[in-house]
Amino acid sequence: MAIEQPKGAVFIKATIGVIDGKWKLLILWHLRHGKKRFGELNRLIPEISEKVLTQQLRSLEKNDVIRRDVQPGNPPTVEYSFTEHGCSIIPILKPLCDWGEAHLAHLEQMSPDS
Repeated sequence: MAIEQPKGAVFIKATIGVIDGKWKLLILWHLRHGKKRFGELNRLIPEISEKVLTQQLRSLEKNDVIRRDVQPGNPPTVEYSFTEHGCSIIPILKPLCDWGEAHLAHLEQMSPDS
């Protein structure tokens, strides 16, 4: 007999399914103020490989969080931005950033070297 999970757990799993991975939240953080080209994102997140950045962007695009706009030219210009649906995640990015800042300060206070 399967144990029924609380409804909230289902929603958390759905959220994790979209923003899981080491880089997606950071990509979204950089897109929060407007369009970015692939190269810009790659420079803003130097630790990520081009292959992984491409995978993470495709996943976010598949989940209708971001859109990929290709502008004709030689070479074509590719820009990434939030979809209308994806914009709904922007308000939670700042509190996550604030929590991370507080968490690092907390860990620093706990350090015996402080």
